[in-house]
Amino acid sequence: MDARVRSAGIPFDPFAHDPLHCAIDVDTSSRIPSEQFDFFQTWYTGVAEIQLLRAEELSFPAHQQVWQLGNLALSATRLPGSGYDVRWTHKKRPILDHWMLTVPFSQTPDGVMSQGKPRMTCLASPDERMIFDDQLITLFLPRAWLATHPSRIEASDANLNFLAGYAVLLHRSLPGLKEGDLPHIVAATSNLFAAALTRWDSHPAAAQGPMDAIAAARITRIIAEKLADQDLTPDKLCRAIGVSRSRLYRIFEPAGGVSNYIRRKRLLKTRDILADRSDQRTISSIAVEWGFTDASVYSRMFRKEFGMSPTEARDLGWQGVKHASWLSIDQQGDHGCILSNLLINNSLGLSRSPAR
Repeated sequence: MDARVRSAGIPFDPFAHDPLHCAIDVDTSSRIPSEQFDFFQTWYTGVAEIQLLRAEELSFPAHQQVWQLGNLALSATRLPGSGYDVRWTHKKRPILDHWMLTVPFSQTPDGVMSQGKPRMTCLASPDERMIFDDQLITLFLPRAWLATHPSRIEASDANLNFLAGYAVLLHRSLPGLKEGDLPHIVAATSNLFAAALTRWDSHPAAAQGPMDAIAAARITRIIAEKLADQDLTPDKLCRAIGVSRSRLYRIFEPAGGVSNYIRRKRLLKTRDILADRSDQRTISSIAVEWGFTDASVYSRMFRKEFGMSPTEARDLGWQGVKHASWLSIDQQGDHGCILSNLLINNSLGLSRSPAR
């Protein structure tokens, strides 16, 4: 198979048959009871404000898993359920503008999980609700991921229930998925949501978030097309899109700035090339192609980003071994920042998943 793939000119993906692993797996049981809710709050840093209004016990048992699905993310969160009143409020000054399909479940007295009414909300729009559920299945979609970048989405109850059923089925299917399945999953999800949702565009003055999402999509597309251009500068991007430098910097602030975004995209590109055993070029020639003219500087940047040298990355990739740090971009020690970082990376095309 490897020889046939190379002879056909198709890049060989040594990880296509690897099982899909969750990107985040956290549990409050790692903390003492009095600290469990505080720890749970940190899971949503930068995403939403979480308040505990009532608790029947000092502990707060919760478990969250998040799977990276291309530029989508699917989370499953177990909560303590009845006896605990939790208020969820969107940030007043949000840094995320993802659409969020949430499917709640409550446990019946005989232990069966009963599905509740699904909700479709946007993290950039005001929203407040109480959570009494035992489990939440949530699918996060970057606003710019939908074809028309709407500022408002509506769906009939029937269509919303259909999408909820799909999200639940996708969650149940995760144990059997492979890395190579991700492009097909993303395409299928895109088609389903495009068919089921009704899009509404509000007045531009009331839709700065959607306007920025459209601009970000256009800019990231230009960056992808001209990524190897060493003269790719913020000024060139501003002229190409017709935006000011201040707006460009605001759009890319979550990624550490537009220059940092370009550098990281180039590092990701070289990492993927190094893992392709059909590409026999030297590491230095690959680095130069993608704008890294100083080999020592490139090596330091690569190690800082991925926790290994370019040579080590090539050796692992050619052996078909995936290093854990390949999945971590800006991953911090505090689990509370991981979800927001993951969603920011998704919205800007910096998905942790190697199958981008």
